[in-house]
Amino acid sequence: MLKKLAPVHLNPTPSNTPNYGYEPIQYGVFGQNAMDLPERVHTSLNNIAFDKGSSVPALPRPEALLPDPFGWNTYLRDHGIAILLDNTNEFANAITSPTKRFTPRHGGGLKQGGSNAGQYGFENDIDWEKLAGATGLSTHVVGVGRYGIPGSNMFGDNLNPSSEIYGGGGNVFFHLVYFYAEETLFNGRLDIIAGHPSFLSDFSSDALYCNFMNNAFCGNLKPSSDNYARSSYPASSWGTRIRVRPTDHTYIQVGIYFPQKGIYYPTQNRTGFKFNGGDISGQTIPIEIGWTPEFGKDKLPGNYKLGFDEDTADHDDNYYDVNGRPWAITGAKKRVNHNAWGAWVIADQMLMRNNTPDTAEGGLFLIAGAYFNQPRASTREREYQIGLVDTGFWSARPLDAFGINYGYHRVSGSVARTQRLQEGIIGGSTINGGPGLMNGSYGIQRSGSTIEAMYRIHVMRGVTFAPDFQYYIHPGAQKALKDAAMLGFKSHIQLF
Repeated sequence: MLKKLAPVHLNPTPSNTPNYGYEPIQYGVFGQNAMDLPERVHTSLNNIAFDKGSSVPALPRPEALLPDPFGWNTYLRDHGIAILLDNTNEFANAITSPTKRFTPRHGGGLKQGGSNAGQYGFENDIDWEKLAGATGLSTHVVGVGRYGIPGSNMFGDNLNPSSEIYGGGGNVFFHLVYFYAEETLFNGRLDIIAGHPSFLSDFSSDALYCNFMNNAFCGNLKPSSDNYARSSYPASSWGTRIRVRPTDHTYIQVGIYFPQKGIYYPTQNRTGFKFNGGDISGQTIPIEIGWTPEFGKDKLPGNYKLGFDEDTADHDDNYYDVNGRPWAITGAKKRVNHNAWGAWVIADQMLMRNNTPDTAEGGLFLIAGAYFNQPRASTREREYQIGLVDTGFWSARPLDAFGINYGYHRVSGSVARTQRLQEGIIGGSTINGGPGLMNGSYGIQRSGSTIEAMYRIHVMRGVTFAPDFQYYIHPGAQKALKDAAMLGFKSHIQLF
């Protein structure tokens, strides 16, 4: 008999909602390794579960295909040790033809096709209070192996990959994502982490985004990772974060991170085990405030956050050279700017709770967000997003989910000005033998949109399969490219 643990849930069911007999260790909505811990950011303090006999929040225990093989999982968890292993796979194939004048027949490289990307993930969480009596202390380690590429590259998109799970894994068997220690004090009122965490797992995150597989949405709104000073999964940097909860339904968190210039390049960070500070460039200081209310008799949960960060890292200018002239014309070195900033506002709100045999999260959610970057240092100047996610809407399939999402993306004007110079002055076009435009674009980048719809099927314990549709308006924010549509799927298997 498995010992029943109380896992951290994003939005627990109110006490007047029937349980229907489902064990939380057996059934749950979509998740993958490293997702449960960031959920605490926007979970009301009164809804965060603490395991019996410990002041550490309950370790992640998702629904799994092999929940307790030979009893070792129960034994380890009784001693404060959690080990998780999973696989996420994403496939997408274009169902529309690419822009004709950029196909091989006309001297270009675009084609119609599909591709697969995925990762296997390992996670280890330790409650050191249970294991060794260290009050409030826990540690977290995540590593992955990644494979594949996104199919959206084939029709020229270079902003919003159709498979968010690709890239950054170093093409190695095991890439260390992050490791850090966490201290939880005063019954969760104060939470401190230090080590090598991923910046974007804590700041500007929302667990609902990864119901989708386009990188415009999952795991954060895409402009957030335009700046290497904000480390994005599966990368991390040295840093610390402090989160204070003045009330059960409010929080404020601040941090300081030390970004590494080579964080996304295999020459510097192929395995994730590069711990020296040889390529650290400045500091990043973020601040975020949040409100997690519960409305009405059904206690409909909400999550509202506002944040800002500024860094002192080095960033190449999109337009000017060291002498203040366009580098696209002079060919001189780009001006280096020694700071950049970002700002975000993100919200999700349950609109109605579904009365089906569902998990705690069952209901219709509205999710919306906006992210803004300093234009001179980023390709993506801003993104606006709005969508719906619904779980537990069908009594015959209580663990299925449906979602639709829309994102509008605006490219920095300085990028467009540089590309205009490249296109008009030096003949920068891969189609006519030129050197190509900035970002490898086929046309000037201005704005575009991405639409995604998915239906996630709960196949069996620990296994989900989600058919997926994506539509690109001006792929890569390039009006030179025709709109594109893709069909595919996202699957997830939680082994244990």
